[in-house]
Amino acid sequence: MNVSRIRKLSLLLFVALVLGLAIVLRSLPGNYVRASAQGPTPGHTNAPGETNCTACHTEFPVNSGTGSVTITGIPKNYRPGQQIPVTVTVSQNDGVIWGFQLTTIDRTGIRVGSYTLPGGTPPEMQIDNGSIGGLQRRYVSHTSEGTASPVFGSKNWTFTWTAPATRVGKIDFFAAGNAANSDGGPNGDHIYTTSVSTLSGSGVANFDMDYSTDLSVFRPSDGTWYVLRSSDDGFEAAQFGSAGDVIVPGDYDGDGESDLAVWRPSNGVWYIQLSGGGLTIVQFGADGDIPVVGDYDGDLKNDLAVWRPSTGVWYIYRSSDQAYDIRQFGIATDKVAQGDFDGDAKTDIAVYRQSNGTWYVWRSSDQSVSFVQFGQDGDLPVQSDYDGDGRVDRAVYRPSNGVWYMLRSTEGFGAVQFGIATDVPVPGDYDGDGRTDNAVYRDGIWYIYRSSDQGVEIGSFGIAGDDPIPAGYIAR
Repeated sequence: MNVSRIRKLSLLLFVALVLGLAIVLRSLPGNYVRASAQGPTPGHTNAPGETNCTACHTEFPVNSGTGSVTITGIPKNYRPGQQIPVTVTVSQNDGVIWGFQLTTIDRTGIRVGSYTLPGGTPPEMQIDNGSIGGLQRRYVSHTSEGTASPVFGSKNWTFTWTAPATRVGKIDFFAAGNAANSDGGPNGDHIYTTSVSTLSGSGVANFDMDYSTDLSVFRPSDGTWYVLRSSDDGFEAAQFGSAGDVIVPGDYDGDGESDLAVWRPSNGVWYIQLSGGGLTIVQFGADGDIPVVGDYDGDLKNDLAVWRPSTGVWYIYRSSDQAYDIRQFGIATDKVAQGDFDGDAKTDIAVYRQSNGTWYVWRSSDQSVSFVQFGQDGDLPVQSDYDGDGRVDRAVYRPSNGVWYMLRSTEGFGAVQFGIATDVPVPGDYDGDGRTDNAVYRDGIWYIYRSSDQGVEIGSFGIAGDDPIPAGYIAR
């Protein structure tokens, strides 16, 4: 037998051995080869109801190594239909091959948005469908061709996530990453997990960009803002404004963080201290007007806007194109009740008529007007997103009995007795779960009914006479 034939025979025997070994490994419990090389089976991102990749790679506890997994590119706030490049990176100094799995879910735990993978042959990523407790989810993960890295110590994958066509509230991204030793088995690999979130619009009185409303007040006597950051319990104080100013907090520069802002009735001037840096001073409005904070053009920035009770006219200066929008809507005795009722990421012009308990909403999505009777004379409008679906709900606070009545766009009617006649309602998302909490401010004491666990939180921040910042988003 010549040397050439011996080499060919040896090669055939080697290939047969490799194929046989692959078949044996695939037959082992846990599907180890798929988990480590061809992408994990769905349901291992550590999202609610899921495990993570330590289900197969069992030698080390999750997040016990020297590395990490990160999700980057997710904005603090998303726009409907927005295409967002997302990068998942797994790092560890002694890692050899790499893997990941990511899923994106809404408040109910089901998949949200869509993924688009980059071209290339062979592909380094794949999309799988799965079901967790009956909830349909979709996953992006590596392929066998996507486990190698051109650099030492890390590997990243980039794809595009497209946001849903309308607001759905808070969206969570969960990912697990694998820094593997390339020995062909599940041992010696380190698994890491992480998560990030994005909101459908900047949070109420959110001065630290952590998704939660901060306890915060404006002291009219000296024009000072006081903030207790929810992220680290840090304290901030800034002098901005003077007695007689109306607070108009909001995100005017689109960075996801609330800006200090006041409107001065005596001269109709807006003074805005941008969190990203810079001072804006604009004359817009006149004495007797009511400022109506909102994002009327859907660019994730608050617009300058006022409502003139004497004529019922709304004056809006859009940040997106510096154009004016002037509309007559409402009568002098109405309460302004603006908000995104239709989920298109634009604030709708709206009023609440106390005399008949009726909400009048001019929807930006189709320019139609809706009429809904919900409330009675004496009620205060406290419109906000109480069910976390990204749409503002019609809601009133009744001082006579301290009851909140909510007509939630997804979950229907709800009522909570929480407060007394002299309280100031301060709805906001204090627990960061994407839903508005019922809350009141009482002479420096905050009472919060958390939506996440139905627990009551009581905090002292401010003094009698202070103006609670979350109340600046609604009519009083």
